[in-house]
Amino acid sequence: MSQATAILGLLTETSLHAGIGQMVSVIDLPIQREAHTGWPCVYGSAVKGAMRTLAEDKGNGWVDEIFGPEMTNASEYACALAVGDARLLLLPVRSLTSHFKWVTCPALLRRLQADCSRLQFADTFPAIPLPPNKDTALVATEHDTDLGLFLEEFRFTPAPNQQLDEMIKTIAPLMGMENEAEAALQKQLTVVTDDIFSHLARYATPVNAHIAIDNDTKIVKQGALWYEETLPPDSLLYVALVAYPVRKVGANKDAKQALGHIQELFNKNHPYLQLGGNETVGMGWCKVTFKEARLKQGAAQTPSLATQSDTSSGETSTGKKKSKLKKKVAANDATPESPEFNRWGTPTDYYGQRWARL
Repeated sequence: MSQATAILGLLTETSLHAGIGQMVSVIDLPIQREAHTGWPCVYGSAVKGAMRTLAEDKGNGWVDEIFGPEMTNASEYACALAVGDARLLLLPVRSLTSHFKWVTCPALLRRLQADCSRLQFADTFPAIPLPPNKDTALVATEHDTDLGLFLEEFRFTPAPNQQLDEMIKTIAPLMGMENEAEAALQKQLTVVTDDIFSHLARYATPVNAHIAIDNDTKIVKQGALWYEETLPPDSLLYVALVAYPVRKVGANKDAKQALGHIQELFNKNHPYLQLGGNETVGMGWCKVTFKEARLKQGAAQTPSLATQSDTSSGETSTGKKKSKLKKKVAANDATPESPEFNRWGTPTDYYGQRWARL
């Protein structure tokens, strides 16, 4: 087999800070973001480094075979694993009508669809639900719409959508514990327009103030105040993995065996990965779900995410749930304005606007 592919689902259980290594305007330590969308992410190099560290900590002898040699011998052979960026799929956002909502948008779902196709998962991806306008947020058919829907300070008209029910069955396997995840997504998942999501992704992430105390005086050190941005707990990201035959001389391992080593890292006993900085204060812990694309015997297609084995929980999704559409809520009296973003605007403009909201 020339290559083997898989997707890692990363559900953050603590705040995650994958920084960019420099100050931008009033936020001293911002998180990594995609340049063209501004959406939070974790660069593939950071994910790969965290995976290599985990493999080394567990004393695995195949580290150099899979992740490549150390820098001093980097010219000998290439690694056997391609690790993509950790891409955001669900962003937890504060809500007045529940403790929080998982928010996504059609652009993120289309990206997941494209990644699944590229990694040879099933081509029968569910239809992508599309909100009709910026004032409407799509919810599952079992979602309670009596109280309306609030995200941050904005109010939306919740619209039950059957396509979202099918999408939940695709997303839940990436979270592990599929039965519990499906039930939670039915109550908490919402789809908004791409522009509204971009606004939330820029301005709804936590920014925390930090200080340093002088040991002698027990007061704040001079100038020891900084602001740090994080990705909140319960964020869902995913990583595309592509494994190749091991290139190290004498290794004799195909792509399937190489990918199997990665699966071993996240067994059922401890399927966790620490990403980003501030590990010593508990940040960056993610629950990992490993989903491998397996070709069916005598067929060119591959099964969907929902039919793959789950290394973190060992559970599979149950049969389809049937539910009736609930009554739509009347039009709301307040709606969020779709923000205008200048593609060529300076970072100072972005963080300056955000600072005004703190």
